[in-house]
Amino acid sequence: MANVDVFACVYAALILADDQVAITGEKIATLLKAAAVSVEPYWPGLFAKALDGLNVRDLITNVGSSAGARPAAAAAPVAAAAPAAGKPAAAEAKKEEKKDESDEASDDNMGFGLFD
Repeated sequence: MANVDVFACVYAALILADDQVAITGEKIATLLKAAAVSVEPYWPGLFAKALDGLNVRDLITNVGSSAGARPAAAAAPVAAAAPAAGKPAAAEAKKEEKKDESDEASDDNMGFGLFD
């Protein structure tokens, strides 16, 4: 039964966000009452507190773009620091290449590959 309560509160919060209305526990409860959906009384307040100060519209529109941007941003300082290191970085790169080659060889030994 908790899943129905959660989904009902999520949809109510999305409706409020779409109408650009502040998401409060009272407004979620009012919307659920108008829809004739009964939930445990703590759910609307819980969702309101969880979404307090967040722009739900931005969360929805940026779901795909933020996931891909974070790893690239984290990798950029590492790549910038590598040329400053000089020769040790080159030695590490050679070691990584050797490790990559050994990984490929182990796949070949198993008799299958990623695209076979």
